[in-house]
Amino acid sequence: MAFKRDKKEEEDGGNPYQNLEKTSVLQEARTFNDTPVNPKKCTYILTKILYMINQGEQLGTAEATDTFFAMTKLFQSRDIILRRMVYLGIKELSGIAEDVIIVTSSLTKDMTGKEDTYRAAAIRALCSITDVSMLQTIERYMKQAIVDKNPGISSAALVSCLHLCKSASATDIVKRSLNEIQEALNSDNVMVQYHALGLLFHIRKTDRLAVTKLVAKLTKINMKSPFAVCMLIRMACKLLEEETIPRSESPLFEFVESCIRHKSETVVYEAAHAIVHLSGTGARHLAPAVSVLQLFCSSSKPTLRFAAVRTLNKVAIEHPSTVTACNLDLENLISDSNRSVATLAITTLLKTGAEGSVDRLMKQIATFVNEISDEFKIVVVQAITTLCSKFPRKHTILMNFLSGMLRDEGGLEYKASIADTLISIIEENPEAKEIGLAHLCEFIEDCEHTSLTVRILHLLGKEGPRTKQPSRYIRFIYNRVILEGAVVRAAAVGAMAKYAANCSMLHDSIAVLLKRCCLDVDDEVRDRATFYSQLLSCNNPQLITDYLSEPMHVSLPVLEKTCQDYILNPTKEHINLNELPVDTIVKNVGVSKEPTKKHTVDNIIKPVEPTAENVDGQKLPSLIGLDAGKLFCSSEPSMLTEPETEYVVRCIKHVFNQHLILQFEITNTLDDQILEDISVVLDISEGFQYIDEFKSPSIKYQETGNVYVFLKFPDDSVDTIASFTAKMKFIVKDCDPITGEVQDDGYQEDYRLEDVEITLKDQMLKVKVGNWETLWEEAKSVCYEVQETFALPLTEEGLSDTVSRIISFLGMAAANNSDNVNPSNKSSHIVNLAGMMRGNCKVLAQAKLALSENSVTIQLTVRSTDERIAELVVSTFD
Repeated sequence: MAFKRDKKEEEDGGNPYQNLEKTSVLQEARTFNDTPVNPKKCTYILTKILYMINQGEQLGTAEATDTFFAMTKLFQSRDIILRRMVYLGIKELSGIAEDVIIVTSSLTKDMTGKEDTYRAAAIRALCSITDVSMLQTIERYMKQAIVDKNPGISSAALVSCLHLCKSASATDIVKRSLNEIQEALNSDNVMVQYHALGLLFHIRKTDRLAVTKLVAKLTKINMKSPFAVCMLIRMACKLLEEETIPRSESPLFEFVESCIRHKSETVVYEAAHAIVHLSGTGARHLAPAVSVLQLFCSSSKPTLRFAAVRTLNKVAIEHPSTVTACNLDLENLISDSNRSVATLAITTLLKTGAEGSVDRLMKQIATFVNEISDEFKIVVVQAITTLCSKFPRKHTILMNFLSGMLRDEGGLEYKASIADTLISIIEENPEAKEIGLAHLCEFIEDCEHTSLTVRILHLLGKEGPRTKQPSRYIRFIYNRVILEGAVVRAAAVGAMAKYAANCSMLHDSIAVLLKRCCLDVDDEVRDRATFYSQLLSCNNPQLITDYLSEPMHVSLPVLEKTCQDYILNPTKEHINLNELPVDTIVKNVGVSKEPTKKHTVDNIIKPVEPTAENVDGQKLPSLIGLDAGKLFCSSEPSMLTEPETEYVVRCIKHVFNQHLILQFEITNTLDDQILEDISVVLDISEGFQYIDEFKSPSIKYQETGNVYVFLKFPDDSVDTIASFTAKMKFIVKDCDPITGEVQDDGYQEDYRLEDVEITLKDQMLKVKVGNWETLWEEAKSVCYEVQETFALPLTEEGLSDTVSRIISFLGMAAANNSDNVNPSNKSSHIVNLAGMMRGNCKVLAQAKLALSENSVTIQLTVRSTDERIAELVVSTFD
């Protein structure tokens, strides 16, 4: 039977609280003072107040206080519904009103009374207004409530304690109820057990040993609450991520795997989801999880089908062969009534299916792609991106499909994902260039997103002049000058200028169009047009090459910081753009004189844009008063202590051409101690030269201080790979945890740290190269070459894991080739690498991998302009 609205309700608009005025509602709140209390009327007024607050209406402190005190008069009523509304009102107003503590006695009375209907809500309201000083007075009542026989009261007490733990002082008081929480953990009620486990984990989460013991204990018993088991799985996975032992030997992984056979579907899915998302899980361990997800695909419950196919979709990205066994079940889901399930099923099949099935799947998804949300359309686009790399011969069908999606309605993120895919196809597949550019030209005719239009115009300026008929794109670009806003017009002017620079037949025509743009009302457009017109009219090929054909791509963040520093502290020396790092690779084309091969090697290998640490590290020498030269790179922070220790120490290595600055970030986590005169003592290796140290004067509780140690690298680069023992020296002074007042003169303390490792990766910048194979051959005649053969044990993840370890260990970048990083052949593979060593020394490396029964044989060949650097790279594998 369907419910029907009354005619009067329809006439009133359906929502009686829609057009409330704060002033009139607060006037009505005076009704709370009437005697006797009218429960029905007061409930209605309280509902209005709560509705306003939840809709974002702001009450002033005075208004909230008046309303709160009027509301306390309603405690005299025994009406159950009104009393519950009062509890909700107390919780909402407790953060705004003053002197809310006045209702503590009333709430305590309800909390400890015999009326179970009131007790749970009273506990929640009381804990929302109780501060740390008052918490001890209700501690005994909270302990009783945690072990109460009524599951609603017990859960309310546990959840309230969890909210109280947001304060460090309150956490110490809650910890005194550990025995009661442990007892609640054995409850037969599923929610009580779940909330008890959540509170117990929150209390112990900073103590890894305590969490490990808790998980080890609970995995051996049969918990009745499926929600608690799901939480236990997540706790076990968090510990598994930190383990170094193989998955097959881990009891925690064995527990997670056993949960796949649990009687609760929620637990089964949680276990399968956890296994799939664990880092480093091999295909052998994925098989049971995938089998369970395959069963869920044929479930009668839409939620299970959706969860299963969404998880399989993610597995297919890294392990498509593992998901292939589910293809038949996924085929059946294509016609699912839930379009989200059908979309995920098709995109998963696109990642795992054969080339022959692409046409059929694309036709099927085209029938309902307009019915799904942008979120799932993006999933489709991502699947097509993978498909284009896998089956390049299918680019025509895929690009036509993407072009149709571009013309449909959608937001910026959705349209940008399609444009990204088309651009990646154009860059990877030369045969698809002209078709892709044509689709993008049609799109910008009606594109309403400025950022997307600018990006496509930049691509047209870059790729268009290299096509067979570059003139066909000029009309689309010039239309933007006539019809669009200033930002788009400026981008269009730049794109047209590139055609004039690279296509002599279009030079005169575009020169006329640029002169028209010189009259534009916008400064940016006018200045660009004037600059390009003058540049093209000068007939200087070198200038046109430097500023249009192959401009210098300076790293913008570094350039901006350099300019800001120069404005603040002007010097006689001007900014030299050649000394700034670049963010893209510039090839030597269009240069009048043919460069030597060594010159080609030096110019093609360019460093990747530095990270934020590099940019910040530029100022480091001047901040501490040292002259170390220009920063080469900065490492990622490495932990020298465990995260949960009393003093947390991280080390960042700032590498210069000849010098090394070690930055030690020290955090004090003890609230009753202050550290003073902090230094780090290093036992440096032979060859390194100690220059200076900069101590941290004082570090209070939860503060982070920095200690800097300034060293000089050894002259021989082979000696720069080293390990230093380290200890922190400081004076400890006890202090009051609340006021911070120092209570004694302190004493000297030494604190042992983990060794500081100086590795090859710390001194190497990743670089990108255009045509690696050509550069490798050219380097053969002008560079030094060193070759060695090694053997590494084979891990469960196979050859792909070995490739990742080599790339990470050397700190170099793999060549721009998807097969370079992801081995397609399981028995052998070749990895091509490029890097720049400290001192701007160029390095190329090639690792040939051959798979044997239990090991991987690696033949590493290194070519560099410096023989000792080549030897250093090879020697790091010894």
